[in-house]
Amino acid sequence: MEFLTGAAPNHDLTYNEVFLVPRRSSVGSRLDVETATVDGSGTTIPIVVANMTAVAGRRMAETIARRGGVAVIPQDIPVDVVADVVAWVKARHLVYDTPITLAPSSTIGEALSLLPKRAHGAVVVVVDGRPVGVVTEADCGGMDIFTQLHAVMSRELLTLEDGIDAREAFNRLHAGQHRLAPVIDAAGRLVGVLTRTGALRATLYRPAVDAQGRLRVAAALGISGDVAGRAKALLESGVDALVVDTAHGQQERMISAVQVIRGLDPRVPVVAGNVVTAEGVRDLVAAGADIVKVGVGSGAMCTTRLMAGAGRPQFSAVVECAAEARRLGKHVWTDGGIRHPRDVALSLAAGASNVVIGSWFAGTHESPGDVRRDNHGRLYKESYGMASTRAVQRRTARETPFEQARKALFEEGISSSQMYLDPERPGVEDLVDHIVAGVRSACSYAGASNLEELHENAVVGVQSAAGYAEGLPLPGGW
Repeated sequence: MEFLTGAAPNHDLTYNEVFLVPRRSSVGSRLDVETATVDGSGTTIPIVVANMTAVAGRRMAETIARRGGVAVIPQDIPVDVVADVVAWVKARHLVYDTPITLAPSSTIGEALSLLPKRAHGAVVVVVDGRPVGVVTEADCGGMDIFTQLHAVMSRELLTLEDGIDAREAFNRLHAGQHRLAPVIDAAGRLVGVLTRTGALRATLYRPAVDAQGRLRVAAALGISGDVAGRAKALLESGVDALVVDTAHGQQERMISAVQVIRGLDPRVPVVAGNVVTAEGVRDLVAAGADIVKVGVGSGAMCTTRLMAGAGRPQFSAVVECAAEARRLGKHVWTDGGIRHPRDVALSLAAGASNVVIGSWFAGTHESPGDVRRDNHGRLYKESYGMASTRAVQRRTARETPFEQARKALFEEGISSSQMYLDPERPGVEDLVDHIVAGVRSACSYAGASNLEELHENAVVGVQSAAGYAEGLPLPGGW
């Protein structure tokens, strides 16, 4: 990457202050761009779901890995629960979504409580593992919640056979004017659910899979307590990356924790952070990190800059840290400050190998927690920062009330925020489409056929606030 003026400005930059300069390009189509990363994480799109309790759960991990990214299960989840999540994710199908299943005698109330858990928006009614009907929210409208599903389910099912070609599946769904269909094996038992859009996505994305062809999932751990014990347990559970995470990554306890984990000789990447300087990268790489996470104070739920005045504008932090990591033969993930697809593209241009996304994904069907409605009927989920009082209380649940109360005094994050589901993009896959389309387009403008070429070819200019505003669409058009 180079700056348009030839030299970096003498002040640090945020994503809003920079732009990608179009260059001569031989990339004929955005679909010709290779989006796989080269940092050992196994991702085929440069997206990592942040280890936030309100964001990264089993549904998120399954869905994002199916499209080529990876989710990091948070450090405040008990190890036995993490092991269960890892086993569950790795047992999921690489193409079909996991169905919501109920019996014919189940009620509409039960169905309505489960429907928001999946973006496909359907309950498959099963008997002895075989689909006999499908229920959507529209089927439940105006009905008593105690009505049994056999009274409202659609019985004329289109089913797809396991192993069907994605294009053929789309054509059959389209011809039958079906949005989705249950997928069945040779014995007629339910295997999964496939939507028309899911069939299309199966031709556009490659799942992030391990050496055994199973979906990938990562897990986080902190720098306190029995680091070695938790790391060993996570490795035994089959996680595909260990993320050693704390707000201030350039501290002695982090360095010691990484050294301990490296001493276990893990066969998976060790990610450590967060830092914002080349010096921080050197310290963590020397301790044994394969990937360094970059970003302090730039997260949507973070108040560190307001509380402590500590941190750094994210674009400049990534530029400096990525350059040092590359010099050392390592990689960085950018963590924080991502609000739009352009921010992802600029992070990659700056040298990051993957982009960590948290709060942006909190308001989706796949994030943990239940969907709620506000006074205007809009759907939302609750989210909170991982340094907030709420998060601290979860992490210190086994400590004495006195210690819990002391630590709660030092929160640096938002404890509750309403993250609204975008009516146009309510599922995380919808957001992934949005982001990856922007990344592919950025590569085509930069004359890059892959993400490494994007970094090599990128020319970045600096703009004023008026320059940024000029690039925004006018509300309502002309």
